[in-house]
Amino acid sequence: MNPEPVPPPESPTPPRNVRMAAVVDIGATAIHMEIAEIDDQGGVRKLDSLSQGVQLGKDTFTRGRIQQTTIQECVDILKGFRRVMEEYGITQPEQIRAVATSSVREAQNRDTFLDRIYITTRINVRAIDEAEENRLTFMAAQTVLADEPELKTGSLLVADVGGGSTELILLQEGHIAFSDSYRLGSLRMRETLETHRAPTERVRTILGQHIQRLVEQVVRNLPVSTVPVLVAMSGDAHFAAAQLCPDWSERKTARLDYKTLAGFTDKLLPMTVAKIVGKYQLTYQEAETVGPALLVYQHLARAFKAEHILVPKASFRDGLLKEMTLHGYWTGSFAEQVRHSAIALADKYNVDAAHAAHVADLSVRLFRELQPEHQLDHRYELLLEVAARLHEMGGFISSRSHHKHSLYVILHSDLFGLTREEQTIVALVARYHRRALPAATHPEYMALNRDDRITVSKMAALIRVADALERNHLQQVRDLDFSREPGQFVITVHNVEDLTLERLALKEKGALFEEVYGMPVVLKEERFADPEARDGA
Repeated sequence: MNPEPVPPPESPTPPRNVRMAAVVDIGATAIHMEIAEIDDQGGVRKLDSLSQGVQLGKDTFTRGRIQQTTIQECVDILKGFRRVMEEYGITQPEQIRAVATSSVREAQNRDTFLDRIYITTRINVRAIDEAEENRLTFMAAQTVLADEPELKTGSLLVADVGGGSTELILLQEGHIAFSDSYRLGSLRMRETLETHRAPTERVRTILGQHIQRLVEQVVRNLPVSTVPVLVAMSGDAHFAAAQLCPDWSERKTARLDYKTLAGFTDKLLPMTVAKIVGKYQLTYQEAETVGPALLVYQHLARAFKAEHILVPKASFRDGLLKEMTLHGYWTGSFAEQVRHSAIALADKYNVDAAHAAHVADLSVRLFRELQPEHQLDHRYELLLEVAARLHEMGGFISSRSHHKHSLYVILHSDLFGLTREEQTIVALVARYHRRALPAATHPEYMALNRDDRITVSKMAALIRVADALERNHLQQVRDLDFSREPGQFVITVHNVEDLTLERLALKEKGALFEEVYGMPVVLKEERFADPEARDGA
């Protein structure tokens, strides 16, 4: 009797690669830092949290630039943060992620400020744009879905009211249906009141009118058919939750009753900043913004008939830490959201979905095959896919020169998660899917730096070949192989009767590929009577 076979040993669990990390968020009213232990499995264990109030927003939103005294104050704070990092063994640039938002981004002397920080502290701070703020808000909001998975099946409106702007993301069935950034921040509103010397008894009325204009715009823009669950992400919301939910520290997500929040907000607004500081032990900067911020949440809840507001423990900085655990953000759920946003935009402009998806698939296959030649990372693979899905959207305006219309429409559309530079790359790749090659006479192309211009050419060469293979819009070129023969790149297509159209299209569009990759594309065909014959069956 033969013994039973011994089962193979279980695969060992991959190492967690635990490491120390620090994230820094330079905002309009404060500089925050989180120290954490992170690993490659997405784990985050927070060890320390520091915060210091600053006047960045007051400077930028009233004077247009950051004063020297404020710059020095920020330098001193970040020097102290740097010493704390070193105590935790955080000394390498890859262990630190530091970002600045609207109060630095909009300052006339932004570069001077960032250079001074780097020279004195060796902390490389990036002034991120609205798209990146939205992305980080989305990453942080994933904690809400993890805590309450039933929310994945409905509508979720995530709002982050900062000092300089308000970020909004609408999730429907787990997918992003809308995202935008509005120049309405709690500190901006406070500065408006001071500029107009509004009397205390008029504060609530003036703020309410200001906020209501934004909320009416949001209601018009949001594709909401059901009442969404409202999620508030800011530090001001955390303060309200701590005051109104005494047991919040024992739970991950607080649930604020709308009427209770409205009553608390109405109590705060008539109070002077000094009185708020004394009563609630807030910093002066926090006390300035808490009333206007909570009033925004109150107006949003009322507009969408939300009886409760969820306040998670997560913050903007959790999004930064999450990205560090993933070594970036261009894979997984984030990539799926970018893809979904592109598909929704294409649908809005009546793009042939089957054709666009097939060109995207062929483009990605070419990208992966030619990776040794172009040496672009997976971020550009996703950008290429987005460009392919949108390359014909200009046809909605006119079939004549539709590639130019595609450029314009993409540049002026909202694509979730893409920075302005990334969206420009997508728009240019879509523009160059036909007709003219990249040229010095094209202003959008020449506005890019040299590396990005080269990247656009590499990607445009691929989409032109992919589009040529899908010339008849019938998705017949599916089974294909790639090979490199002396002096040429060979695409062998299986089981297609006639490739005449595709060869003509390659003749028209293949020049850029040869220029960029140094070899022409040669199209070959191979037919099998029996589909299994190819596999040697």
